[in-house]
Amino acid sequence: MLFTSIQIHPLLKVPIFQHKSAAGCIFLHYIHHRYIHKHFYLFPMTSLLKRRAQPLKIILTNSSSLSPKLNLIKPSQKPKNHIPCEQSRVLKCHPFSTLSSKFPEYEMPSVTWGVVQGRKEKLVSRVIICDYLKGIGIVPDELEDLELPSNVEVMRERVEFLQKLGLTIDDINEYPLMLGCSMRKNVIPVLGYLEKIGVQRSRLGEFIKNYPQVLHASVVVELVPVVKFLRGLDVEKQDIGYVLMKYPELLGFKLEGTMSTSVAYLVSIGVNPRDIGPMVTQYPYFLGMRVGTMIKPLVDYLVSLGLPKKILARLLEKRAYVLGYDLEETVKPNVECLISFGIRRETLASVIAQYPQIIGLPLKAKLSTQQYFFNLKLKIDPEGFARVIERMPQLISLNQNVLMKPIEFLIARAILSEDVAKMVVKCPQLVAVPLGLMKNSYYFFKSEMGRPVKELVEFPEYFTYSLESRIKPRYQRLQSKGIRCSLAWLLNCSDQRFEERLQADYIETESAGPSFIMGGKLELPGGENMSDVDEESDDEILYRRTVSL
Repeated sequence: MLFTSIQIHPLLKVPIFQHKSAAGCIFLHYIHHRYIHKHFYLFPMTSLLKRRAQPLKIILTNSSSLSPKLNLIKPSQKPKNHIPCEQSRVLKCHPFSTLSSKFPEYEMPSVTWGVVQGRKEKLVSRVIICDYLKGIGIVPDELEDLELPSNVEVMRERVEFLQKLGLTIDDINEYPLMLGCSMRKNVIPVLGYLEKIGVQRSRLGEFIKNYPQVLHASVVVELVPVVKFLRGLDVEKQDIGYVLMKYPELLGFKLEGTMSTSVAYLVSIGVNPRDIGPMVTQYPYFLGMRVGTMIKPLVDYLVSLGLPKKILARLLEKRAYVLGYDLEETVKPNVECLISFGIRRETLASVIAQYPQIIGLPLKAKLSTQQYFFNLKLKIDPEGFARVIERMPQLISLNQNVLMKPIEFLIARAILSEDVAKMVVKCPQLVAVPLGLMKNSYYFFKSEMGRPVKELVEFPEYFTYSLESRIKPRYQRLQSKGIRCSLAWLLNCSDQRFEERLQADYIETESAGPSFIMGGKLELPGGENMSDVDEESDDEILYRRTVSL
């Protein structure tokens, strides 16, 4: 038999034969295999390691075309899956390979028996640990690709530690990857830092249950920068733990991502930077909201209803939770619901400014219930009910038993139910006045002032003023001067305006108070408009009126 070439392996010093024909290659495989197995034991293992010898694997590149009788392959026929000889090699060297061959009898001995044995030991340990976890009710399926401890005692220690924190087996099954966290490198440093920044030790288990991914975090690289960022937003040091308990996912956010853009956008629409910290403390979830898909669309929609950005910014400073209302599923349906119940479009902005929660409530059910109640108890029609909601939208959330107490008191004072209904429509705040204060104001009106009940029907706002700080002092001033006037003239003005009235030689004609329409000027009685150089803008006036309510 003629050989194409004979080479000597540079490390093992064994001959490597090559032949062009398939049958010759197969025969040489056999000769080479026998030679290696005969002489391999003569090479000391230490000398192989010193030479950094690489294990060899004999690969039969044309195994699918073998026949029991080699001489059955005719030269004119090409074996199946034929590979050109120049592309095939009898021996392929795979450094430190652990791949198994289709023919185990052709496996070469490896020089890394210790590593293989170590892996087998780890396999045995993994089986023991998985059996332990299954025995206590933990499903270890997600731990297949995870490096587990070297023995079951370490795993038992991790499980018992988590249970001492307050986690149950079900909690661990929700996120079994927490069992892959080292006690010394992960769990203890993270929990120690959380306790340091204000998370109570008794609530660490709850924290881990809500956000178990924190156990994989690096204290220095991931947790500390987030806490510094929150402090930079003016979140008080003592509030850091409270904020993270409410929204622990903050610890997984990147500083240059969603958090920074959310804050920047809110400041751009007029939110005071000094108020960002209190907003985070009240509702930290907005730091995780995307500006383009959540915050900006909501702001644009509210502005389109007539709510000025300046008022909206003040509203968000005090009630940051409004940012969490879903625009498509909650806000827009609620606005349409208000319109369907008779609320005028031009008053929508005022309604929202007075009671921002109204756009996030299950509104249809509440409005239907309250409308039926007012119609049943006071005979107030749907149109009158709509005027009531425009003037006091908070009324939809008041308990009906609370609403009935002032109404029953007035009816018991011999005021007709029709007149009580007119009083409520004109001044819905009447139904929210505490019964004790209403009694005191009514008895002073009857005993000290001695006026007819008709004046209360005409000016129900009387019950909304403080008896001690406004009604009594002003009435005594009138008595000293011998002036008799209506309740509106007496009460519906500032202290400075009241002094001017007392100094005048006449009583000016009574008229309706100022009215404000969103988007327009402040209109005074007589059709006059406030000038453009007033000290307060329209937005500021609306905000002041909203806060006073």
